[in-house]
Amino acid sequence: MTENTSAKQQTPAPATPFHDLDAYNAVPRVSGLALSPDGSRLVASVQSLDPEATAWRTALWEVDPTGQAPARRLTRSAKGEAAPVFTINGDLLFTSARPNPDVKEDDEVSSLWRLPAAGGEAEVVVSAPGGIGGVVTAREANVVTVTSQVMPSAENLEQDEEIRKSRKDNKVGAILHTTYPVRYWDHDLGPAETRRFTVKESDGAPAELKQLTGPGFHLQFEDAELTPDGSTLVTSWDVADEKASRRSILVAIDMATGERRTLVDDPTADSVDPAVSPDGTSVAYAIATKTSPTTPPTVRLGLVSLEGEPDPRRLADDWDRWAASQVWLPDGSGLVVTADEDGRCPVFLMIFGATADDEVTVERVTTDAATFSDVVVSPDGATLYALRSSYLAPNEPVRIDLAAFIASGAPGERTPVEATALPGPAPALKLPGRLEEVETQSSDGTRVRGWLALPEDAPDGGKHPLLLWIHGGPLSSWNAWSWRWCPWILVAAGYAVLLPDPALSTGYGQDFIARGWGRWGKEPYTDLMALTDAVEARDDIDETRTAAMGGSFGGYMANWVAGHTDRFKAVVTHASLWALDQFGPTTDDATYWANEMTTEMAEENTPHKHVGQITTPMLVIHGDRDYRVPIGEGLRLWYELNTASGLPIGDDGVSPHQFLYFPDENHWVLTPQHAKIWYEVNLAFLAKHVLGEERELPQILG
Repeated sequence: MTENTSAKQQTPAPATPFHDLDAYNAVPRVSGLALSPDGSRLVASVQSLDPEATAWRTALWEVDPTGQAPARRLTRSAKGEAAPVFTINGDLLFTSARPNPDVKEDDEVSSLWRLPAAGGEAEVVVSAPGGIGGVVTAREANVVTVTSQVMPSAENLEQDEEIRKSRKDNKVGAILHTTYPVRYWDHDLGPAETRRFTVKESDGAPAELKQLTGPGFHLQFEDAELTPDGSTLVTSWDVADEKASRRSILVAIDMATGERRTLVDDPTADSVDPAVSPDGTSVAYAIATKTSPTTPPTVRLGLVSLEGEPDPRRLADDWDRWAASQVWLPDGSGLVVTADEDGRCPVFLMIFGATADDEVTVERVTTDAATFSDVVVSPDGATLYALRSSYLAPNEPVRIDLAAFIASGAPGERTPVEATALPGPAPALKLPGRLEEVETQSSDGTRVRGWLALPEDAPDGGKHPLLLWIHGGPLSSWNAWSWRWCPWILVAAGYAVLLPDPALSTGYGQDFIARGWGRWGKEPYTDLMALTDAVEARDDIDETRTAAMGGSFGGYMANWVAGHTDRFKAVVTHASLWALDQFGPTTDDATYWANEMTTEMAEENTPHKHVGQITTPMLVIHGDRDYRVPIGEGLRLWYELNTASGLPIGDDGVSPHQFLYFPDENHWVLTPQHAKIWYEVNLAFLAKHVLGEERELPQILG
């Protein structure tokens, strides 16, 4: 009997990638942009799923700046490629741990690779025992500098290799610390430390690394840029501050001698993100002020001469926004800046005069309801290229006509322009619903706004269940696409998802941040409830079927919500702060939080004091490699939910709450297989408690 294959039942394709988590994980993800010195080539990094579906690989793709040709892939390897940057002659440099013919196969560290402008295969430029990173090139000279991790006692890379081999052979993992901090987000600091090197090349000879900076943890979190002629490196430089804290100053390092001199040393602020002017005479940088229990940070831009004189100048100090990035115009007349604003992150043009007395003007360039990042400027200053994202679309490369904006009127009267999408490496996504902007007034009369993602079609009865999704930070806002916290997966399951920006959110001015500073359980909470009330009053929302969810600070707020209201049918808390007196000293950067989290503030705002009032089923999620919110927070929350909450363990020993634990994930849960489980468990938990439906859990959980 012949089998009729055409009669076989075929699995229907999902309506959108958000209806199938395997299809969702398989969607390519774009990040990072690099523009060649002549402006003719634009390169982006693209993550895609590996064949085993257990990791994402990054490859480099070229995007046509003119928008005529489709994007084309430049690199391909099992290890992936990252951090693209162009040299003055148009070669493309990148880092990769792909097999290096000059290094043993088991030494899988990142090397510096070159893809020649003239074409041909990529080639290794230079390697180091601790890997290569932090690649910086000069705009007008063939100068390249990189970083590598080096053991503190090593005087050179040869000694570094010997020490590493000895530790490996003897299976030694111990680290002896003499400075604070000792870890960061998801990795231990030390024993190796970051040092800078100059890449020295000569015809016919292998490239060499010349050490530029010596021992010390000064470059652990550096931002660096070369002057156009490559003679000087300007970088942030960490120094010890009071009470075990550290502070960033700006220094200039002579590339020939390694001599270092201080440009900015502000005891009241961190000085970071230097951008060297096109003529190499001055540096724009970000000023992030120190905080206190009553004073939140401010972020402003500064301008300093590369000679260090006169004193640094603040730019647009009265502009009530926090600059997220800055890049110079080619003629040196000003900066192209991005900053959070009202649930977006537009591009702005900042023009300043020659003296400190001249007025600094700031104008919004883009009209898109979107967030722009990775902005680069064409050599003639007429065009900007950037990545654009919003809750309607993930990152895509775009072109912005800066010349048209400038020509549209006199300063202060110009008309913002809309960015034009370029043919990118990732396909456009079909969404399972629509996006609306919502707002209301909080109890103190302050405007509070957010995004509301809704299914396209109304369910039976015409009302959607509602999920309140609370952002982390807390100094951030819901303004850009997130693959880790994607509302459209919940929308595809039938939920309306509310993305509010309560007090402490960025993009609404300094006063809006100050409203919630040191008052986490007050205005941030009342803002959330006010916007939830407003949305629940809509005809298309079912106020009887609601849930709340948050991660990091959003997880803190989810815990606070659970202890202060029983209005929600379920609460999901991911990587959450639970006991503030415990969290403060154990997080990876306790000195930062100590500035706001006094003993009194922690006592007044800690969620764990209200565990007895929790009568809502909670799903607790935590990764063991989370150093920002240590696993102890999740473990204590889980224990106290089961021993002291208003929903005790049943007679059968089964808890009404659940704990999804990831032994090898960090603050975000990054691997594809675990991200899939994260969503599946969330969907099952919400279905049970909000929809009254049993949804099958992944069998792989056992």
